[in-house]
Parts: sequence; structure tokens; C-alpha cells
Amino acid sequence: MERGFHAGERAVQQRAGTRAEADRLAGMLDEPDLRSGLGQFLAERTFAGLAARDTDGRLWISPVTGTPGFLRPTSATTLRIGTQPAAGDPLHGLPADQPAGLLAIEFARRRRARINGTLTAAGPDGLTIAVEQAYGNCPQYIQQRVLAPGTTARTSGPVVRTAALTPDDAALIAGADTLLLGTTHPDGGNDASHRGGPAGFVRVVDEHRLWWPDYPGNNMFNSFGNLAVDPAAALLFVDFAAGRALHLSGSARVEWTTGPGDDGATGRRVVFDLEAVVAGVPLPLRAGEVEPYRRNPALT
Repeated sequence: MERGFHAGERAVQQRAGTRAEADRLAGMLDEPDLRSGLGQFLAERTFAGLAARDTDGRLWISPVTGTPGFLRPTSATTLRIGTQPAAGDPLHGLPADQPAGLLAIEFARRRRARINGTLTAAGPDGLTIAVEQAYGNCPQYIQQRVLAPGTTARTSGPVVRTAALTPDDAALIAGADTLLLGTTHPDGGNDASHRGGPAGFVRVVDEHRLWWPDYPGNNMFNSFGNLAVDPAAALLFVDFAAGRALHLSGSARVEWTTGPGDDGATGRRVVFDLEAVVAGVPLPLRAGEVEPYRRNPALT
């Protein structure tokens, strides 16, 4: 993985007119050091999203969860994950020797960090990532919620694999205030990122397509830069009240729009075309009340 921004990221920064702002953040992509405060942040987390490919080569983004310490830096550039995606998850039993993107997030304090690198080991006892990029992100659009352990007994029904959204899937998406996005680049590897907004910011067009507005962010355009080169994408929606996850895999593109919208005046939205769904994977975490991010753009 090369240091700095790749050509796809540069192209999107140029079109958005934010290249100078991105340049000021380029140092975040320097050599990582997990022995710093970032490593401590990772060690305290109970929830992260992992972007990787399954045994058939399809891109997914999946939750990995555990008690504090399950994300454990073992050197300046090595992260040990003391678990793997749950049984039934599309990344359960995923192969090693592939790019991996990890997003560790603390909803309660609106903090997050991105870890990108290579999955060097994968097995029943956990995963190992050789880290090539590691940096924090701003608190924008993180809806505040407190995660707590929960049993899987409340999650009813089997895990379902389909090629289209069911009415229940569509209802979960239509009420969501948070999603995780997985993207990939042939040289830059995989990336896992967060998108949030007011409940309903993701629109379901039909059983095979959805879209959401792109709000102002840090201007690095890591995800959009990947999509400019490779449209493969994966989405993760979590029902924290019921303890279940909804995984989508397909392709995505950025549309540059004109005229008024509810995108915070960016003139951008993301359209996602669905190819595969895995619904109903149990999640052993719960969250109750939500405090919306106070600067969420209004829906129109």
C-alpha cells in the first residue's frame, strides 16, 4: 500500500474542490503507530466493522464484537482481533492473505478510528491485521448511543440469504440513522467507514436499489476515491434494539447533483445497487435511547 492519497482519491478531491483541505490532512496517512493513544482507544472498544471478502471473493462489511481488549495491538503495526465474525455472518470463516479495513467506533462519545492493512491470519481463535494506515476521524454524524452486552435469545428467526430486500429489510433501512460502508481499491486495499444522519436519511428505491445523501466531511474522500476506481461496495445496518445485523453487497456510485437537496449543499449522493443480502445475523450488543447528532442536515 502506497503512502498518501491514491489517484482515485485525488480525482474526487479535485472535483469537489477540496484538494487543499485534503493536503492538510495527508500526514494522517503516514506510518502508523498503535503504541500511541490510538492503540489505547482500540483496546477499549467493544464494536468494530470489518471490510473484507468472503471465500467466493465477494466484498462484505461485518460487525466484530467483544469485551474491551478484544482489539489488541501487539506491535506498532500489528492488530490482533480476538474473535471473528459470528456464525451465519457472510465473513464467518473468511480467508487470510487479503486486504482488510476496520472501523472501530465508540458511539457514546462519538469517536472512531480507521485501520487499513492486510489480514495475515484468520481462524477460529481470531484475526491478525498487519496495519498500514491508522488514523482517527471526526465525530460528525455519529448518533450517540450506549452499547451494552445482550443475549442473542431475543433475535428470532433464521439467517436469510437472498438477492433482494424483503419488506422487513426495507423497513430497517428506512428507519436507520447509521450505516457502515465497505469499499476497495486494487492497490490501496479495503476501507471501512461510517455514514450517519437523521433517521430516514437512507432511501429505499426498490428491492434492489437505495441511496443516501453525502454530507460535508473531512474532504479526504477515502471511500469515494475507492468507488471512483472500483464500484464494489458493501453496507452494514444494525438493529441495536433487537440485536441483529443486515448485510448488503453490491456496487455503488457517486452522483453529482444540481439544485437544492438535503445533502448539506455538497451536491453529492451515493446510489447503491444490491446483489446479495444476508439478514438476521445475531449481534450480542444492545443500545436503547439515541441522541441524534445536533448538526444532522434536515430531510427534505
